Amino acid sequence: MVLILVFIIVILLMAVAGLAVYARQEAGKHGTGAGQEFAGICKTALQTASQKEARKQKIVAMFEGPEADKKLSNAEVRKALGVSSRTAVRYLEDLEIAGKVEQVGKVGHTVTYRLK
Repeated sequence: MVLILVFIIVILLMAVAGLAVYARQEAGKHGTGAGQEFAGICKTALQTASQKEARKQKIVAMFEGPEADKKLSNAEVRKALGVSSRTAVRYLEDLEIAGKVEQVGKVGHTVTYRLK
């Protein structure tokens, strides 16, 4: 048990060291400090997460309309957001896990989603 814990700690330290080396290399390329590069990496990650949440909210808004039981397919989401099919599926799966939508159908082109 202790050996496993030590192994996990060593892996985490190696990951942190790798990130520090990467930040330092990027800093050298751009003529900035390693701290600024690390902050830039974190800022980019936050922007990506924010964009993902905005897209999910847009999907939820797409369900609203004159029809009481509106259903959306992966293709409709993909076209509306301008993302790949896999990205659309990932967003819909995230919304399903969050309990906002539910999947109708099992596989293929017959799968649609509706608000819960």
